[in-house]
Amino acid sequence: MSIKIRFHGAVRTVTGSLHTIQNGTSRIAIDCGLFQGHRQEFYERNSNFPFEPSALDAVVLSHAHIDHSGNIPNLIKKGFKGKIFCTSATEDLCSAMLPDSGHIQEEDAKFVSKIHRKKGLPPVHPLYTRKEAEDSLEFFQGESYHESFEVAEGFEVSFLDAGHVLGSTNPIIKVRDGDGEIKIGYAVDLGRKDIPILKDPEMPEELDYLFLESTYGGRYHTSIDEAKDILCDTVNRTVKRGGKIIIPSFALERTQEVAYYLNQLLMEDRIPDIPIYVDSPLAVNITDVFLRHPECFDEEMLEAFKGGDDPLGAKRINYITDVNDSKRLNEIHEPMVIISASGMCEAGRILHHLRNNIENPKNTVLIVGYMAKNTLGRKLVEREEKVKIFGLEHPLRAEVVVINAFSAHADRNDLLNYALKFKGKVKNIFIVHGDEDQSEALLELLTENGLPAHLPVPDEEVEIS
Repeated sequence: MSIKIRFHGAVRTVTGSLHTIQNGTSRIAIDCGLFQGHRQEFYERNSNFPFEPSALDAVVLSHAHIDHSGNIPNLIKKGFKGKIFCTSATEDLCSAMLPDSGHIQEEDAKFVSKIHRKKGLPPVHPLYTRKEAEDSLEFFQGESYHESFEVAEGFEVSFLDAGHVLGSTNPIIKVRDGDGEIKIGYAVDLGRKDIPILKDPEMPEELDYLFLESTYGGRYHTSIDEAKDILCDTVNRTVKRGGKIIIPSFALERTQEVAYYLNQLLMEDRIPDIPIYVDSPLAVNITDVFLRHPECFDEEMLEAFKGGDDPLGAKRINYITDVNDSKRLNEIHEPMVIISASGMCEAGRILHHLRNNIENPKNTVLIVGYMAKNTLGRKLVEREEKVKIFGLEHPLRAEVVVINAFSAHADRNDLLNYALKFKGKVKNIFIVHGDEDQSEALLELLTENGLPAHLPVPDEEVEIS
């Protein structure tokens, strides 16, 4: 039996998830995400694949986040002709998110090209267009949780709920080669227990091999209640000095979660009734997708919707789609909350809000999600004195507050407890999706607890049996 795994992306780093598995007859990919970083590196690393896309038989997609799904249009553009298997909710989310990604790339390319013309520099081009992203959607095939289905010869897949974002799954992949069969689990990304809106992560019974994320492999989350208190204090402190709260947020899940807590704080009279804006056409579309997939909700959220409640604050929060309405927010000099994408501050409307607001010390930039290395978001987290936005330097004078507890990723304890369920059964655990220090911290933790673990290097190939 000869089964090979190759680790192409999100290895010793967080973004750009992409791995392949092959037996004697077929080759599939798990995820096909965008690497996020500096504009030139973003374009170079995402433009080319370390294999021939036409040679792939299928893609198994774990969830809709762009660092897992965002390079699918380019994969198809380069010759992939197979199916992309995901949950039905993920298919619906990608129908909104991938065209939006193409549109943002086109708009950012136009904006930066305009600046380049003034400097005598060449224009920049999008990785793919909105039209190319829309064309890619015909390759998607939505599947239900807990049902087994064949994706290629010798590859059978079933989806367990990952509890990470709407529609997310930790796929269980059975690979046959000859008379042998190997069961591989893919816990990338793994959600947290007892967070609002979604169900808790599900556990497989047994595995031969496991892919395990390490985003927070060396860190612990504080409690959600503590995060809610920090959110409350941040809003009140900023309003008192007459400033705005700017929240970069992933349009999927984090926006809905922050809206959920802001709505709770308003109902509890813990923050003043100031305007709250979700400035993202994508977030509006995604919220609609949420309402179409109650099968993903936990019992509390399901009961709230059935009872006619408004847990996501749709009646209290202003959702903006029109670009002119977005621009007008920067002309209003009164306290407000602006939640806008993208989550790592690498593209989209958030760049314009940051450009217009980070030089004012009355304002606050509230970070509610993970920021990968070399992104603008990470530079804000590290409070660099000056940051570049659209190629121009801006002094960072606004307050920066970081709340990691809103993360939808499992932390160090969660990851260890998940892995310990397979102690004495799993042959190896492959550590992926984490900055190198976090991956190394998880590797040490797992081995200290008697678990076999391996931290691959980019494009490493291993043979399993």
